[in-house]
Amino acid sequence: MRPFLLLASRPEDEAADDEYAAFLRATGLDESGLRRIRLEAGPLPPLDLDDYAGVFLGGGPFNSSDPAEGKSAVQRRVEAELSALLDEVVARDLPFLGACYGIGTLGVHQGGVVDRTHGEPVSCVPVSLTGAGRVDPLLAGMPEVFDALVGHKEACRVLPPSAVLLATSAGCPVQMFRVGRNVYATQFHPELDVAGVVTRVRVYQHAGYFPPAEMEDLIARVSQAVVTEPSRVLANFVARYG
Repeated sequence: MRPFLLLASRPEDEAADDEYAAFLRATGLDESGLRRIRLEAGPLPPLDLDDYAGVFLGGGPFNSSDPAEGKSAVQRRVEAELSALLDEVVARDLPFLGACYGIGTLGVHQGGVVDRTHGEPVSCVPVSLTGAGRVDPLLAGMPEVFDALVGHKEACRVLPPSAVLLATSAGCPVQMFRVGRNVYATQFHPELDVAGVVTRVRVYQHAGYFPPAEMEDLIARVSQAVVTEPSRVLANFVARYG
């Protein structure tokens, strides 16, 4: 079986390794079945996408809507590399699933509007499937409403014209969409469980997602969440394309 590929961009080793472990758990893959490239660490090596069953793009510190003058050289490089990769992914309709940063990246690539209108604090929110979502194979077995973990400064305000809306929520209208038959993105984190979000809260306490003095209260709140369904999206992706 061809492996899957995880493209990551978290510079903090603790957060990066915890994200990789979360994707391994949710997909049921081992390290030979889910290869990781850390985009922030250096230029993306030449890829033959035919070598992979599918591509995941994880979250990270970059925001697609950051002002151009404020983007670091690393962020500009990563954005250019991902844009070129998505040119091929979308043109060939290759299996792809971007989470959080992935929805901003794919949204911009496909002509949507990504800005800070619908940013959400770190929290657990109810996500609702649309009519298209209820019949999409990647959401097979999902309840029509499920709880998911979120935490993002930007979101897709205007759906790309090429996209089909699959999931929504009260605070963030675009929680998941599909382009073509096989290219997906989620705003919520399908890989995250409560332990994972607590790790990220601690790692990113000074990253502007919340006042650092409120960290322990935030951890206490999110620790009450019961999140069981979102990882099914990743398991379905592997079952469909593996």
